[in-house]
Amino acid sequence: MKLVVQRVSSASVEVDKKIVGEIDKGLMVLVGFGENDTQKEADYLSQKLIKLRIFPDENGRMNKSVRDIGGKLLLVPQFTLYASTKKNRPSFHKALSQDIATGLFDYFTSKCSREIDVETGEFGAYMKVNLLNDGPVTIILEKEFND
Repeated sequence: MKLVVQRVSSASVEVDKKIVGEIDKGLMVLVGFGENDTQKEADYLSQKLIKLRIFPDENGRMNKSVRDIGGKLLLVPQFTLYASTKKNRPSFHKALSQDIATGLFDYFTSKCSREIDVETGEFGAYMKVNLLNDGPVTIILEKEFND
């Protein structure tokens, strides 16, 4: 499972000219699932994401989490995080199949929303993502258990 985490001042996702998810200060997260990912990876990364201390404290040091600052998450499903680029045209054979990935995205969203406010993009839709990156701060989180 891969997350591309961006600290934002604001972010939104649009589908068919309609805003489907929008946040102010918080994290915009691109979420991708690999062919072997399960709820175990989602459990681990949901906790890692919520506890990730990438917001400044009173001394300007990255020492606060999104929960600490009262921020929100915007989770955007993106299977292209698992692109293989051996040739010039990307292949996505390492991405989890859409039917299973949709359920896992819903599970991940549910796990995160137990602890913090969450907005989402729309799985399988063509989306336009707008964000104002704060910093910029971009962190990549990955986890794959080898069970």
